Amino acid sequence: MSTDSNQITRDYMDSLLVEQRLLDAVLPDTTLTLYGTRFSTPVMMAALSHLDSCYPQGMVEMARGAAAAGAVMWAGMGDEAELEAIVATGAKTIKIIKPYADEGLILRKLRHAQDCGAFAVGMDIDHAFGRRGGYDNVLGQPMTAKSQEQLAGYIRATSLPFIVKGVLSVQDAVKCAEAGAQGIVVSHHHGILESAVPPVKILPRIVEAVGARMPVFVDCGIQSGMDVFKAMARGATAVSVGRKIMEFLHTDGAAGVTRAVEELTGELAAAMARTGTASLAAMDPTVIWEN
Repeated sequence: MSTDSNQITRDYMDSLLVEQRLLDAVLPDTTLTLYGTRFSTPVMMAALSHLDSCYPQGMVEMARGAAAAGAVMWAGMGDEAELEAIVATGAKTIKIIKPYADEGLILRKLRHAQDCGAFAVGMDIDHAFGRRGGYDNVLGQPMTAKSQEQLAGYIRATSLPFIVKGVLSVQDAVKCAEAGAQGIVVSHHHGILESAVPPVKILPRIVEAVGARMPVFVDCGIQSGMDVFKAMARGATAVSVGRKIMEFLHTDGAAGVTRAVEELTGELAAAMARTGTASLAAMDPTVIWEN
């Protein structure tokens, strides 16, 4: 049996089967309302960074493409000027901050994101530890694990919605909710933990625990509109897509990103139509069968 979390995730996603429900079905509505703003699609960018090798000014190009598609933009590591350029495209942008050991750096990044017009902020708590058991170090910046109390402090430090990325247990999801988070991303950060449970597998338990209190997003291995549908039917509020969209960015910049989102959304709409799912709010988990 493979211990590669990405392959485990892919195999699990492919194992999920879908009922067809056609009588009384209608053309579906794929619009998403998030934190009071309406978007054309629940397909969001992943919290990527350092995409200049993929396309010149890759993060800004991705933001332009997301804005044109009516999709949520996410941004990972990057300097202040890049975030300002991303936000200036008009893309509603969620800025994710690493769990830096330097508390002052975290607070400065939170303030800058708020001041430059970010849509929301958050932290990817799954980047605290390295692969050899110590704390991680990313591009020369030391990381450290965060407590629930520290997380609550970051949430109080900003007026923006605060999202915690890297949640892969009911335990952490409940702690995030208790700390005051306004969203979580169910994710294993593209296999940062070997033999990790697939995000879409654990998703229903997490949604049952905290879904009434906050949006629950999911990422890792989403490759098609059918993948998006399966995640949404299992309870996700919206879904982040990374590597699939990067392929289109590499080929055609912002226009490619827009095309990728539109294609994924069209595939999602086809799945919704054929399962009698009229809107995102009408997603029914009983349409999914575990093989």
